[in-house]
Amino acid sequence: MKRPIDTTAIAVMILLCLIWGLQQSAMKIVADSVDPMLQIGLRSACAALIVLALSRVFLRDRWHRGLFLGPGLLAGALFALEFLLVAEGLRWTTASHMAVFLYTAPIFAAIGLHVAQPDERMGAVQWVGVAITFVGVAAIFVLPELRGPGAALTPGLVLGDVLGLAAGVCWGMTTVVIRTTRVSEAPPAQTLFYQLVIAGAAALGFCTLTGRLSLEPTPAVMVSLSFQTIVVCSLSFLVWFRMLQIYRSSRLGVLSFMTPVFGVVSGAVLLGDALTSEFLLGGALVLVGMIVVQAQEWIISRRALRADRVPMCERA
Repeated sequence: MKRPIDTTAIAVMILLCLIWGLQQSAMKIVADSVDPMLQIGLRSACAALIVLALSRVFLRDRWHRGLFLGPGLLAGALFALEFLLVAEGLRWTTASHMAVFLYTAPIFAAIGLHVAQPDERMGAVQWVGVAITFVGVAAIFVLPELRGPGAALTPGLVLGDVLGLAAGVCWGMTTVVIRTTRVSEAPPAQTLFYQLVIAGAAALGFCTLTGRLSLEPTPAVMVSLSFQTIVVCSLSFLVWFRMLQIYRSSRLGVLSFMTPVFGVVSGAVLLGDALTSEFLLGGALVLVGMIVVQAQEWIISRRALRADRVPMCERA
């Protein structure tokens, strides 16, 4: 039986959300010295080697056979597409905007699981949460237009935001694939390795074809790439997968919504991202909607747990 959320889980989730919230700013802050797409390729390829070593040498995981050419390849392709969309989106939009749109992923995961698995169907309250989220997304795009030409979003910013939202869709669908196929039975490091290898190959291949291979190895670039590779793509993801094995995913999901908050704050502090009232209102609605969806799942799982604890004689 998985543990209830305790102070250790809360402390670890705060740290993970802080790390994930910083990653878009870490990419954007050195974008002039190394293209975001090249950052994705380098960090994914290097992180794949780190994960492979940790899994096979230190953790001694027993990897499952026959997964790569099936669901492993599909999960990896979606993961790679998510990263490519993030990298391209950061060329046009701000790190704060990307943090909000990318972390709509749980909403799309919930919708996908609703369709794919009968026991994952959402209730009325969860659909209300989905509606609130999409109202928030619409507000970010529409409200500036209503204020007039001076407040309207630039075409480049809109393009970057749309790419960020598409990345959120890909991340959500990756979760659906992992939850509904044999990949869920494999060691977490095996799944993560597949995702990183495919993402690294796709990003580096794209950079080679488009000529985006220039890299200025400044201290800031090396620190950023090291942070992204070791802390974000390797250690934080492995810790997250381990947390999912120990605690209930629905309860961790609620805590994970601290990530876009950290992302917005880091973008404003580190990069000076402009936080308009329309963006803050829309982002708040997105966050509230996602919390409603996950909180309802948490309430349902808690009620089920309580029912399991009731003695049979009391149920009669």
